[in-house]
Amino acid sequence: MKQSLPMTSRAQPLSRDAFRHFTAISTRWMDNDAYGHLNNVVYYSLFDSVVNQYLIAAGALDIHHGEVIGLVVESRCHYFTPIEFPAAVDVGLRVSHTGSSSVHYRIGVFAHGQPLTAAHGELIHVYVNRASRRPTALPLTLTQAVQGLL
Repeated sequence: MKQSLPMTSRAQPLSRDAFRHFTAISTRWMDNDAYGHLNNVVYYSLFDSVVNQYLIAAGALDIHHGEVIGLVVESRCHYFTPIEFPAAVDVGLRVSHTGSSSVHYRIGVFAHGQPLTAAHGELIHVYVNRASRRPTALPLTLTQAVQGLL
């Protein structure tokens, strides 16, 4: 007998007040795809950029020499409105959950000045020891940095 997956409601765009921190980023010529809008992979690059820029600026991540690094273990994105080059985007960031070694980031991509997300999604980082790649407790500096995003 064939089983079907349960129907889920479609995600809806989010407003700016769903996010705690914003970074302005300009799109690049190479970001457009053959269909004339930002390629799907660009959104994941924006997600990585806003999370890492925030953590570096907060002094919570040393990408070159830090003993603890974050690895993406899950990601997803919901798309609503296409964005085309050239465009400035505002990328919103918040944290929905922290665990002993993980952080769940929520990211929203807004066309500059628009009230609702053109796309939004999540990244889940598990923080690991750089050498062993084994999960490790969140460093105090990281915990403090993400508190303002909860």
